[in-house]
Parts: sequence; structure tokens; C-alpha cells
Amino acid sequence: MTPLLPPEDRKTLLPPLGETGWTAVPDRDAIRKVLKFRNFSEAWGFMSRAALVAEKLNHHPEWKNVYNVVDVTLTTHDCHGLSRLDVDLAQAMDKLAGSAEVQRNHGEPVMSLCEIRARKA
Repeated sequence: MTPLLPPEDRKTLLPPLGETGWTAVPDRDAIRKVLKFRNFSEAWGFMSRAALVAEKLNHHPEWKNVYNVVDVTLTTHDCHGLSRLDVDLAQAMDKLAGSAEVQRNHGEPVMSLCEIRARKA
């Protein structure tokens, strides 16, 4: 079983992830990031590249994609919380995301470009 991230590692490894837009998930030992890309193709490309890293780590994200938005939650299910695998995958995803916009306030509704365009019409 994968061990939980020790308290001392949480203090050193999680704050830099917070600076890139990863936030704690309420009522879970997990982190979340919402990325907005310019279009669906860029979002899908990011997910494809991230999937290859996840497969190599044998650690898979909880995520969803709506047009240009990718909403990612990371936690390690076999230890029921954050592990080093989550940190490694988050760091890799940050590198792969390029110039994607990060939605930092998760209290706001997540809207894809399709939804934004439909509201303007």
C-alpha cells in the first residue's frame, strides 16, 4: 500500500503546489485544480499527455473535461489520502499545462467556452 504523505512533506511540498493553483478539497484529503485552455483540442492534448504520465506512475486522476475546461482532483485511493504520487502527478501536470488559465476560486461555477458563448447568444 502507498503511504500517506507525512506531515513534514506536506509542509514543504504542498505550498508550492498551492502557488500554482492546486487547492485542498473540502472534507477530503485531496487536491484540486481547474484549468481552462484556449479550446477543446488543447484541453484534450493536455489530458492525453497527462494520461501517459499517470500510466507511467500507475496513478490515475479523478478528472472531467467539458470543452476547454479540465477539472482535476488528485488523491491516492489505496491509502485514502494524499501521497507522494499525488505530488509527483500534480508537478508533472503543471509542466504539461503550459499557458492554461487556472481558476483559483473553486466557489465560482466552472464554465466552458461553450457555456459562455451560449449565455451571450
